[in-house]
Amino acid sequence: MTKEQELLQKMKESINQVFVGKEEIVNHVIISLISGGHVLLEDVPGVGKTTLASTLAKSTDCSFGRIQFTPDTLPGDIVGMSVYNMKSGEFEHRDGVVMNHILLGDEINRTSPKTQSSLLEAMAEEQVTVDGKTYSLPNPFMVIATQNPVEFLGTYPLPEAQMDRFMMRLSIGYPSREHEIHMASLFLEGKTPKSVQRVCNAADIVTIKELVTKVQVTNPILNYMESIIEQTRNEERFRLGASPRALLSLLRASQGTAYLNSRDYVTPDDVKYVADSVLAHRLTLSPEAQIRKEHVSDILKSLILKVKVPI
Repeated sequence: MTKEQELLQKMKESINQVFVGKEEIVNHVIISLISGGHVLLEDVPGVGKTTLASTLAKSTDCSFGRIQFTPDTLPGDIVGMSVYNMKSGEFEHRDGVVMNHILLGDEINRTSPKTQSSLLEAMAEEQVTVDGKTYSLPNPFMVIATQNPVEFLGTYPLPEAQMDRFMMRLSIGYPSREHEIHMASLFLEGKTPKSVQRVCNAADIVTIKELVTKVQVTNPILNYMESIIEQTRNEERFRLGASPRALLSLLRASQGTAYLNSRDYVTPDDVKYVADSVLAHRLTLSPEAQIRKEHVSDILKSLILKVKVPI
């Protein structure tokens, strides 16, 4: 195990001390971070979505920005704006909340499509353009957005193009009885995201991201991924299959999984581990499948079972 991989293990331990009982969710978020991806947390209120994001930022010593999306949130609140300085007689750029390593967008589906789309350039190219000028974002840069799947009144569902920008969609779910009691005990002891110890810094994450890109992916594994993507496009129960960007996200997330498990090569199990989180939110059911109340994840799992696993 390298020094960087040891840092990742310490990061997991640090986050799990506060975010109790959801080790697999923590793994997926860390994989997204070191793979250069973004995460959509879709779950009911109060299960720890904000806690997870702030704890991740605290453990990595990265700057953290949070914005509560509302119907009147403007694009300038996110990407920044030009403000007229009466003393100098010139316009000055004021940074938006996007100028942080980790950006938490709470209830992203509560803001207008125009404001939602202001994040597209940042998520795809790690830069923002304000009044014709382009500004680079910090490295690493990660968006963690949340949305509530229960409340639909006053919401604007994310379009497919924006859903495709998220490397993973995760659902935290309620903790078990034992974990919830343990979480309450930690709360009484004062163990909150503020008490999380820093285990690495932004420069360490940048180094790890570079190392992830060097994890070996053989041609049989690449063909295996492509076969899964192709199955989603040929499945009649899907109105929309996985995009080429989905394949790239699956590739990079698989590399991140291998690196997190202290390997320098990707296995089929790495691909299977992240396939549902990476692909399910990019797939759209056909009207007939919706009427039959079928689930995307169930169909996807059955398709993966049909694909021949490389030896």
